This record gives sequence, C-alpha cells and structure tokens, in this order.
Amino acid sequence: MEGQRANAEDELILSSLPRERGWAIPDLFLFQEFWCPSILIKEVNIFQKQFQAKESDIFVASFPKSGTTWLKAITFSIVNRQRFSSIDNHPLLTSNPHQLVPAVEFMYRGDVHCPTTEPRVFGTHTPFPSLPNSIIGQSNCKIIYICRNPFDIFVSAWIYFDKIKLEPLSTLKIEEAFEMYCNGIIEFGPWWSHILGYWKESMAKPSKVLFLKYEDLKEDVNFEVKKIADFLGFPFTQEEENKEVIASIIKLCSFEKMKDSEVNKSGIIYQFLEKKYFFRKGETRDWKINVGKVKLELEIRGERVKLELQIHGGRAKLKLHIYNGRVELELEIHRRRIELNCRYVVKGLS
Repeated sequence: MEGQRANAEDELILSSLPRERGWAIPDLFLFQEFWCPSILIKEVNIFQKQFQAKESDIFVASFPKSGTTWLKAITFSIVNRQRFSSIDNHPLLTSNPHQLVPAVEFMYRGDVHCPTTEPRVFGTHTPFPSLPNSIIGQSNCKIIYICRNPFDIFVSAWIYFDKIKLEPLSTLKIEEAFEMYCNGIIEFGPWWSHILGYWKESMAKPSKVLFLKYEDLKEDVNFEVKKIADFLGFPFTQEEENKEVIASIIKLCSFEKMKDSEVNKSGIIYQFLEKKYFFRKGETRDWKINVGKVKLELEIRGERVKLELQIHGGRAKLKLHIYNGRVELELEIHRRRIELNCRYVVKGLS
C-alpha cells in the first residue's frame, strides 16, 4: 500500500515538470533546474534526503562524458595504493572503474552496493546545488570535479548515448542533437550551469572542491595526479616517487590499458550499460563541426542569459553572460589547450 502511494506521488511530481526527449532515455524532466533522466528522479530525491556523508568520503563529480571513467580510476588508485601495492593484482584488472567507484544515483536503484572500506569513493553527475546537505555543508568530505572541452563532450555524448539508448528511441541527427545541446537539453544539463556550480564552489572552498580540466590531465598527467593526491590528503612520498609509484598508477589507469583490459571488453553494469562503450578514443579536439556562429537567448531562474558560441576551424570561443547574478564565463579552445575564465560577482560586494 505504501509502495503504491509512493509511486502515485512520484507520478504526480513528474506530471508537473517540463519534459523533453532524452538522448539515451525516452524522457528528461526539468527537476531542480537540471534535466534529470526519468529513471533517476526518484533516486536523486532519495539521495538528497537520506545520504549521510562521512568526513573521509570522496566524490568524483562530472558532467557526462567529461573524463569520468579515467578520473575514477586515478582517484581509486591513489587512495588505495597501500592496500593494493601490487599492480599485477590490482582491482582495476578485474573490475570496471564504475564498479569500484559507484555512482550514488544508481545505488538507490539497487544496481550497485555502497562501498564499506574508508575512504569511500563515489561518483556523481548530480549538479552541485542538488547534492545532499550532508555533502555540501555538514561534512568535510572532498569533491573532485572534472570539466572538458564542451565540443568534445558533445561529440562523445552523441556517439555514446546513441549506443546505449533505450527502445524505442530513434537516433538523434547530429544537427538536432547540437541544437538540444546548445539549449542545455541533455542528461544532467545544462552543461554550462553544471560547470559553473562546481567552479564557484571550488573558488569559495578550494580545500573542499578541486576543479580539474580534462585537457590538463592529458597534457601533464604526472603533475595532475600529484595535485589530486595532495588535495585528498594522500601525498606521494619521495620514496614512492623514486620507486615510480606515480608512473605505475598512470600506466594502470591509462586509456589504452583500461580499453585493452579483458574486464572492460564485455559485461554490463547498472543493469543496462555495456562496459565496452565507456572507452572510445579518449582524445582532445575530437570535434569537427562547422556550424559557424550560434546565438541563443535563454531563461534560467528568471535571469536573462545570453550564450554565444563561435566555431571557426580549430578554434572556438564560448561566451556566457547572466545579467542578473552577474556571471561571466569565457571558454576558449585553442589547438592544444582549453582556457576557462569565469567571474562571479555577488550583489552587494565589490
């Protein structure tokens, strides 16, 4: 009886929310200002109300297709290197990174179990404002966020979601998908507000949120791995560096190593996601879309938003202006690097 009542309440909530077609899931609902897959709204709601973060918890947060799998593998290897000192018998050789670092949203579907060994390491695509209070303000847990060139995200997401889409969804044409993407309509979108939410918190609380760029990891993974370890409170000793422990972790977690691992070539996680689809190219600048210039006028929380997207050959520039809360974001993608500049001015402060 209680289950039927709960289901009725869920249906009532869904009926009141704006709905759009998803990329991999038939329906996306605008839930708490982000486009949540219909199969996860109930789980996100339970996550917010019931999850109790521990002081030692670590969260790997990201927008989908931003380097999540790679960062999960690196983070797990860093904090567990004393438990699994032998690379030859490492759990990453027998388990997918998403099994070792479960997505909290899927824990409440019963698809994965909560880690029992501390520090517990979780993954999440939930935007920062929608995280439980126990994570945001009631504990000293750590969050690592990774962002990526939004055009690489688009290409990767378009290909990936088409492979895992549920029936009876048809394939999205790339032009249609790009228009949806620029309007923020994608699983856990809009992507710009997702980035901004974690970026602002990393500026306000740098000891709690570490903001990383996928492109920086690709360019100097040794430096970034050491930075992650320092942030998490698991710094590498000089002895470990001399013994090339960092190099071993980097090799173990490399895209090539994980893609070629037998454990990632077959099998399913979360009941419907094939492991092999998590590994495609892992490259930067994998987008080659000539769409000229796109201008959009959007409404977010009653604030006027202007988004300008310019793509010319190998260079792109994105400008996002929110006129009420005064947020300015400029993202420039060059041949070998990505530059993110963001200014957030709080009213009443100079």
